[in-house]
Amino acid sequence: MTDHDPGCERCEELLQGYLDRDLAPEEVVVAEGHLDGCDYCRRRYRFEERLRRYIRVSASERIPVGLRQKLAELRDERPAF
Repeated sequence: MTDHDPGCERCEELLQGYLDRDLAPEEVVVAEGHLDGCDYCRRRYRFEERLRRYIRVSASERIPVGLRQKLAELRDERPAF
């Protein structure tokens, strides 16, 4: 991306809405058209998409009961200073 590339700048403005599927149809066309032709913005999009997926999965995973008990035991065994 270059500082003067209006396509990249516009794609940057649209990226979060595109990921949220919250763009008007004409904005989707602009975003997809740019992503199809710009390697930098396409990599950025893929990174953001993977980051969102990771956060969703991480936020929904529960700590297994056995691990939770082990962590509690370790916390209780801490030496007092």
